[in-house]
Amino acid sequence: MQKKIRDILPLVEKPSRYLGDEINSVKKDADAVKLRVALAFPDVYEIGMSHFGLQILYHILNSHDGIAAERVYAPGLDLAAHLTSASVPLSSLETETPLSAFDIIGFSLLYEMNYTNVLMMLDLAGIPFYSSERDASQPLVIAGGPCTVNPEPVADFFDAMVVGDGETVIVEMTAAWMRWKDSGKTDKLSLLTAWAGIEGVFVPSFFQPVYDGAVFKGVQPLLAGYTQVRRAVLPDLNAAAFPDAPIVPYGRPVHDRLRLEIARGCSRGCRFCQAGMIYRPVRERSADLLLELTEKSLIATGYEDISLLSLSTGDYSCLSSLMHGLMQRHASDNIALSLPSFRAGTLSPELMNLVRQVRKTGFTIAPEAGSERLRAVINKNISEKEIVDTISSAFELGWKLIKLYFMVGLPTETESDRYAIVDLVKRIRKNVKQPRGRGAAITVSIGTFIPKSHAPFQWAPQVSLAQSQEMIATLKRQLRIPGVDFKWQHPEVSLMEGLWARGDRRLSHLLSIAYRKGCCFDGWSDHFNFSLWQEAMTEAGVDIDDYTTRKRAVHEPLPWDHINTRVSREFLAAEYEKAQAGDPTPDCRFEECQGCGVCDFETILPVTSPPRTCLDSSSSENLNKSPEKADGTDESRWQVFYAKRGPARYFGHLELVNIFIRACNRSGLQLKFSEGFHPKPKISFHDPLPVGVESEEESFFMTLRSAADPGTILSGLNFRLPGGLSIIDCRQTDAHAGPEPFETGSFMVSVFGGEFSLEQIQVFQEAVDWPYKKTSKKGRNRQINLKDAVAGLERLDLSHLRIQLKNIQKMNVRPGEAIRSIFHFSDEVMNRAEILKEKPANASEIPSII
Repeated sequence: MQKKIRDILPLVEKPSRYLGDEINSVKKDADAVKLRVALAFPDVYEIGMSHFGLQILYHILNSHDGIAAERVYAPGLDLAAHLTSASVPLSSLETETPLSAFDIIGFSLLYEMNYTNVLMMLDLAGIPFYSSERDASQPLVIAGGPCTVNPEPVADFFDAMVVGDGETVIVEMTAAWMRWKDSGKTDKLSLLTAWAGIEGVFVPSFFQPVYDGAVFKGVQPLLAGYTQVRRAVLPDLNAAAFPDAPIVPYGRPVHDRLRLEIARGCSRGCRFCQAGMIYRPVRERSADLLLELTEKSLIATGYEDISLLSLSTGDYSCLSSLMHGLMQRHASDNIALSLPSFRAGTLSPELMNLVRQVRKTGFTIAPEAGSERLRAVINKNISEKEIVDTISSAFELGWKLIKLYFMVGLPTETESDRYAIVDLVKRIRKNVKQPRGRGAAITVSIGTFIPKSHAPFQWAPQVSLAQSQEMIATLKRQLRIPGVDFKWQHPEVSLMEGLWARGDRRLSHLLSIAYRKGCCFDGWSDHFNFSLWQEAMTEAGVDIDDYTTRKRAVHEPLPWDHINTRVSREFLAAEYEKAQAGDPTPDCRFEECQGCGVCDFETILPVTSPPRTCLDSSSSENLNKSPEKADGTDESRWQVFYAKRGPARYFGHLELVNIFIRACNRSGLQLKFSEGFHPKPKISFHDPLPVGVESEEESFFMTLRSAADPGTILSGLNFRLPGGLSIIDCRQTDAHAGPEPFETGSFMVSVFGGEFSLEQIQVFQEAVDWPYKKTSKKGRNRQINLKDAVAGLERLDLSHLRIQLKNIQKMNVRPGEAIRSIFHFSDEVMNRAEILKEKPANASEIPSII
C-alpha cells in the first residue's frame, strides 16, 4: 500500500502544518467535480498561510460547485527528505491527493528567491520541470503574483502565467478549461490558444526570445494578434470576491490575525518601487463594506486581532472613520486592531487619538534614504521633520520599538548620502524621547537597492557585491550606538534577487542546474548557499554582472517589453530623467493626473471610499469612554474536559490554546478577559502534553462573562473543533478553581520496530539510580534520577507497555524521554511510537450532562 504524507508526520518537525483540516478548509468529493486545482505556494506553510491572495483564490474557486481547490506548500527539508527516501509523492493538504493527479497546479510567485522551491515541489511530485516536457496527461502548471511582470526567467516552466489581478482571470481560465474538456479535445495547444485570448494571461510558448550572440534583441510573438499581454485590473474592490471565512491556520503563521484589504494600489510614485507601479490605480474598499466583512469574518474565524492591509494604510481616505467604526463595534469583545506602519506625515491629530487605543507591537517607517536630496531623487517626498515628528508621535502613542528601513546603492547616491543615514539616526536618538526599558528602541534595517522591471529605475545599475558589502560594513561600524540595533540583508542575496528581477529566458537553465546542486529555500539566510549559485552560474555560462551591474540604455529592448502593466514606457523614462535632476512628481490622488497611462477614466480610474454612512452620531463622544465593565455577578467559571486523539496529537500547547479560544469565539461563548494594557482571555490549562502524545482526558478552566448552559458549551465547541479534539464533559466550578497537578499519570505506549524487553525492565527496577540528562528548551543540561520519576512499568506484550510517571515539578519527565532512556530505542522507533495518556482511574466521575 502506497504510503502517504500522514504516515510520515511522526518523523518531522511542526507536523500540524501538514494536516489540512483547519477551520474553514474545504474538502470536496473528487468524483463530484469537473476540475481539480492545486494552489501551490513555494515556501513553508507559515509563510504561505499568511498570503492573502491565496485565500482569495481558494475562496473563489471553491465557491464553484464544479471546482475543487486544494492547497500545497513547500515542505520542510525534513519532510522533503522523507518523501524522497520513501518514494511518497508531494500531495495536497486537504485530501492528500498527489499533485500529479490535479488538472491545474497554480503557483503564487511573490519572491524571486523562491524559484528553486517551485522546482523542488515539481520534483517531489514527479512532474517534469519544463512545459515542453509535459503532455496533456500531466497537470497544467500556471503561475500568478507580482513576479510575473517579468516572467521570462521562469517562463519555460509554466504553461501560462497571470499578470495582474487574478480574481476575474482565474474564473475565465477555469471556464475555458471546462469548455475545452467538454469539447473532447486533448491537445494543450487549443486550450493555451483559448487562454491567450483572456486579458492578463501570458502563454510563454507563444513568445520566442531573440538573441544576437549573447545580446538580447527582443521577444518575437508566435501567435497572430497576440503581441503583448496587458495586465488585468479589477476596477472595483467593492464588487470583488472577499474570503469572509478564511482558513484559520495551525501553528504560528507570520500573520495570525484577520486581514482586511482596505485598498489596492499606490500612486505615491517612489521611483524604485515596482509595487507602486504595477498595482495602479488606487482602489479603496468602502468603509461600510469593510465593517460588514469584519463582522462576518470574525464570526467565521474567532480571531482576536484585525490588521488593515494595504501598500500604504495611512493613505486610506476613510481611515479615521474606519478605525472609529471597528473600535466602536468590537472594543467590548477585546478585538485588537493592529497598525504596523504609517507613512511619515500622515498622522493627523484625530488619527493620533485613535491610534492611542490600538495594540502596539513594532512600528515601521521607511525613509529609504538619509538625505533629503536623495529622497527627492527617488521621489520619496517626506522631509526630515516629518520623519522625526512621526517617530516622536509613535513613541508618545505607546510604541516601544521603531524600525527604520533604508537602502544603499540608489541611483546618484554618494558617500555623504549614506552618512546622512547615520546623522539622521543620531539626531533621532538624541532629540526624540524614547520609552524606558531594556533593549534597543530603534532598529535600523539596511537593504541593497535592487532595480526591478516596470519601475522608473529599471534601467539603473545595481551596485556590485563588493560595493554593497563595503557600504553595509561601513554603516554597521558607524551605527554602533546605544539603543540602536542594526540589521541588514545579505548582499549576496540581494545580488541574486537582482539577477532574477531583470533576467531573461536563458536563466531557466541556470535555475535547473542550481536546484540539482542543492539550492533550495534561498530566501532563508540559513539555507542560502552563494557558493552553489556561483558554481551553477559558471556551469550555465551566466555572467551575473551583465544582468545586474550593467546600466541599460533607455531605448534598448528589455526582456519584459511584451508585458504591458498599463504604465507607459514613456512615463517611466520621464520619471527616470526627472530623478537625475531631483524633480518631484506629486501623487495624482491629491493633485492632477500625472499621465502614467493606467487609467482610461471609464472603467479604470482611482476609487476612494465614500464617507461612512453608518457612524453613530454619538460615536465620537463614546469613543473616548472606557467600555463599561460588568460587575461580575453573572460571570461563570467552567472546567471543560476534552479528548486529544488522532491528528490532534500533533498540536503543540500554544496552538491548542489558540484553537480552543477561537472555538469559544466562534460559538458565541464570551470569555472574560484580564485587566491591563494587553488583556488576555481567562483560560488556563493543565500541564501541557508533548507534541505527538494523545490523551483520553485533559481539561482546562475558562471564565465566561455570563451564565451558560453546559449543553450549549458542549455542542457549541464540539461543532467548531478540528478533527481529533472533542469535548467530553464540563461542569461549573468555584470562581477561584484552577488546574491542579496530578500525582501520577498513566501512559500506554506502543512501539513499531522495537520491543519492550523484560530483561531491560528488570534492570531498571533493580537499579538504585538511573541517571538521565535532561535538556531544557534553552539548551541547558541537568542530571536527574529517573527512578524518582517512574512509578511503575507494566509490559502488556512485546510492543505495548504502560508506564506511570510521578508529577514532580522540577523533573517534568515526559513519557517518551523515560522510554527512550530505559529501553535505548532509536530516534526512528521513538518518533513512530504511539503514546496515549489514560484517563485517571481514580478520577471523580462527573455526571453526564449531554
